[in-house]
Amino acid sequence: MDKNNGLQIQFVEDFKKKSLKSGIEALLFASGEPLSLKDLSTYLKEESKIVEATIQDMIDEYEKQERGIKLIFIKKAYQLVTKDENSDYIQKLLKKSKRQSLSQASLESIAIISYQQPITRIDIDEIRGVKSESAIQKLIERNLVKEVGRLEVPGRPILYGTTEEFLRQFGIEDLKQLPLLDFFGEDDNEYTEDVLQDELS
Repeated sequence: MDKNNGLQIQFVEDFKKKSLKSGIEALLFASGEPLSLKDLSTYLKEESKIVEATIQDMIDEYEKQERGIKLIFIKKAYQLVTKDENSDYIQKLLKKSKRQSLSQASLESIAIISYQQPITRIDIDEIRGVKSESAIQKLIERNLVKEVGRLEVPGRPILYGTTEEFLRQFGIEDLKQLPLLDFFGEDDNEYTEDVLQDELS
């Protein structure tokens, strides 16, 4: 292979890679919701391994460059989100005040839900020792908690679990990445609530 042919092949490969990145970015932007690798590969009519490798390049590029967005992997799907350091600008654009901190009751409730889900309100009440209905409702309004089903017992009480927004707020892919409570010893609850407050305020 002569030098000119080599340069031509490299040019074609670079062009294809740039085109693929552009397509991925456009699909994720237009969707607004996470897209799986299978979905992206189908829309782009490209092999999954090639799309996956391209996405990893994009993730690295977004992290290194002075970009206002980043590409995250959450619940086995990819999504474009704004970077945390730009939250003040976004809030001004959306004309929203700075997010209020969660109350102690809400912090206790979401800590219990995140580790014990799916869980009923009655079980949350028993663990906390007080009523949790108002706290749970505020978590639902913040899109941090949602109804995930019903317990198959008389009365069929609602089961609660965390949302994808909860994962996004903490920058984790799934619940397996939550800190292990055994690691923190006797002050587990206090530590967990402090971490939640820092991340959600």
